[in-house]
Amino acid sequence: MREILFTIGDFPVRSYGLVVALAVLFALGMAHFLAKGTPYQKHILDLVPYAAIGALICARLWHVFFFDWDYYAKHLAEIPRIWQGGIAIQGALIGGLAAVAIYTRKHRISFWELADIMAPAIVLGQAIGRFACFLNGCAFGSPTGSSFGLIYPEGTVAFEVYGSQPLWPAEVWEGQWDLIVFVVLILLRYRKWPTGFFFLTYNILYSLGRFMLEFLRGDSPRYVFNWTAGQWTSMGVIAVCLSVLIMFIISSRQKQEVSINV
Repeated sequence: MREILFTIGDFPVRSYGLVVALAVLFALGMAHFLAKGTPYQKHILDLVPYAAIGALICARLWHVFFFDWDYYAKHLAEIPRIWQGGIAIQGALIGGLAAVAIYTRKHRISFWELADIMAPAIVLGQAIGRFACFLNGCAFGSPTGSSFGLIYPEGTVAFEVYGSQPLWPAEVWEGQWDLIVFVVLILLRYRKWPTGFFFLTYNILYSLGRFMLEFLRGDSPRYVFNWTAGQWTSMGVIAVCLSVLIMFIISSRQKQEVSINV
């Protein structure tokens, strides 16, 4: 774990920012590759400004209001200071996808078809991005109560909260789960599925893993049922996406039956 990798003059190159930048580049490259041979490939790079702005704003607001509002309520002037740290991946996903929806509406292309193409790339980016959390000592777990676990060094938020005791590797396991979801989505591409299937399945699988791993987190406030904001968000996403997925499957089967009868 190393927050600052090296310095260029007086400028520190932080591991979190560098790895997140790499995660975005890998995700873009994968999305561009998956869109090959489709009319959506030319839109991948064009929608980046939309997604980046939406993701950044929503990621910050999500962190401020759901993870650390007690602090920011007393320091309102610090809310825009995103360079000081504090963003939430679920907020980034929601904001980024909302921006993509605006882009698709503006250019009159299918949101669901584009989202299906992008889904594996998004979760690949998330997998790499969680490594940034590991290096930065954030998104850490709670104490394991045994000799097993990650011990964070001085200077990290995890050390400030729990000291030098082993913590559950929640962020590491989430990154590994994201890789599993990525592989599952790639394998499923070899069969024909209703439009929207890949995007909705990605959301369901990611949220399921996130919900379970949140029980191990030690950096998040808890609300009703002792659930974190991440768990409540995950459960909401699962419920909505599962409902929409079922409707899409039923609609697809009905269309197939009509075409057969005709």
